[in-house]
Amino acid sequence: MIPLETVGESAIRWDERGLVPAIVQDTSTQQVLMLAYMNRESLAQTRAIGETVFWSRSRQALWHKGETSGNVQKVKRIYVDCDGDTLLITVDPAGPACHTGAVSCFYRELEES
Repeated sequence: MIPLETVGESAIRWDERGLVPAIVQDTSTQQVLMLAYMNRESLAQTRAIGETVFWSRSRQALWHKGETSGNVQKVKRIYVDCDGDTLLITVDPAGPACHTGAVSCFYRELEES
């Protein structure tokens, strides 16, 4: 097993809007649940409360995942990729990740052309 390297938040390369993509993965199943965006404030809140908080690009506001649906995501670990431009957040989900009710937002396969 390759030992994990621990890095600080200075390793994150925020884009020109102050955002970084965050991939959310189920700790138990390893299934990719969703992709969302975080800014510094949403990352700080995520770390403070132990549940995912994202930046909604459409609403231009913080979004606590599951706040209204109850489908919160309890954070287990947060990883930064080798380039520092993407986060991977492993979670224990309390319900479906997708607003459609699907477990994962990635439930549609692109057909052959």
